[in-house]
Amino acid sequence: MEGTTKKWEEMTWQEKREERFKRWLSPKNIKFKNKEAENKYKTRVARFIKAIKMEEPDRVPCSLPIGYFPAAYIGVNFHTVMYDYKELRRAWLTFMRDFPDMDEFSGPGLVMPGRVLDAIDQLTQKWPGHGLPFDSWYYQFVEGEYMKADEYDALMKDPTGYSLRVQLPRTAGLFKPFERFLGMGGMGMGGGGMGWVAMMADPEMRKVFQTLMDVADDFTEWLKTVGEISQTVLSEGFPNIRGGGMTIAPFDALADGLRGTRGTAIDMFRQPDKILEYIDYITPQLIDMSFRMASFSDCPIVAMPLHKGDDTFMSDAQFEKFYWPSYKKLLLTQINEGLVPYPFAEGAYNHRLKYIADMPKSSVVWYFDKTDMKEAKKILGNTSCIVGNVPTSLMITGTTKQVKEACRRLIEDCAPGGGYILSGGASVDNGNADNLRAMQESVEEYGYYK
Repeated sequence: MEGTTKKWEEMTWQEKREERFKRWLSPKNIKFKNKEAENKYKTRVARFIKAIKMEEPDRVPCSLPIGYFPAAYIGVNFHTVMYDYKELRRAWLTFMRDFPDMDEFSGPGLVMPGRVLDAIDQLTQKWPGHGLPFDSWYYQFVEGEYMKADEYDALMKDPTGYSLRVQLPRTAGLFKPFERFLGMGGMGMGGGGMGWVAMMADPEMRKVFQTLMDVADDFTEWLKTVGEISQTVLSEGFPNIRGGGMTIAPFDALADGLRGTRGTAIDMFRQPDKILEYIDYITPQLIDMSFRMASFSDCPIVAMPLHKGDDTFMSDAQFEKFYWPSYKKLLLTQINEGLVPYPFAEGAYNHRLKYIADMPKSSVVWYFDKTDMKEAKKILGNTSCIVGNVPTSLMITGTTKQVKEACRRLIEDCAPGGGYILSGGASVDNGNADNLRAMQESVEEYGYYK
């Protein structure tokens, strides 16, 4: 009826998305530095929105593959910004001010607090000074079967107890004493509260909680620093294109952090039904988590790093059985809520293009690493906005001329008709500032629509 507003549940997914786009374009929680910064922010967001909707903006948007590069840019290593939050702030804000023409930029939320990782003895990662040389420019995930082949039922039956007694001790050395944790059912006649006090009487258990309290101030300082940097970046007029939170594919939830690559590959043949049962169990939780994360942000775009769905890990038949049905459900559920899934298809997805084309038009933004972009444009050109994929090796070792030529070819192949965002195949981390500038300059030289 005229003069009334539709209820959220009565809106189409496109209408819901438009409401989220309006909020992203005119955020209430950003105090802009000045009117110029606000205008730049709105121009940049509008550019991305048009690309997402597969329309032609004024020019091709550019998402620089910055990663951890701001640290290298100011002449410090990755270890430094993990442990020195003043240097972390200096690195990101210096880079921001020296690259004023970026279409988007985000805070350093992926730079983990080193002292916190040290304190909990994180076993699933190596980092500079902890398993890796001090001059390393990355984290290294430590593959492992953090859930054993016969533990599917234990996890799904009692996820909290399993996490406390099994998963935490295996993934963080500090929590080794939790292997003795009896669970709330074993707290005795005194009830749960008395049981917790009794647990604190154990010196090893007490050490766990004392360590957590001791390191909490450092975590709070890191969180405050990251938050302040992120707010400054927004106030200066730089949107964060992946600011709506993050989730992963249900299959990756198993293969990345629980069974590992080897264990999952074996289970695909020895106990495929358990994999499918776990996927059915975890998918609603991932959907709910993504909704809750997105509710804290003005940005409707949800980042999704994909690891085991690429061409080299499984066959098409396995992709159809194990990976795509649950992931498609996750995508469609987010789309129906007006969110914009932003999968990062790590590796090559040339064999997967025919599957991922089965989506509502302009509903998903696909970021490609090593996928053939001409083929991606051919198959997805009427379905999805695509992002990528100047090779990381070229961004690090190539000349500015080579980078611009690669960008020119990508723009020529992918930009016609809209629905394209220029970026690298992956983050450059310890890269080349001149080549990042060359990428940004290339959209100014070749990316305007006529």
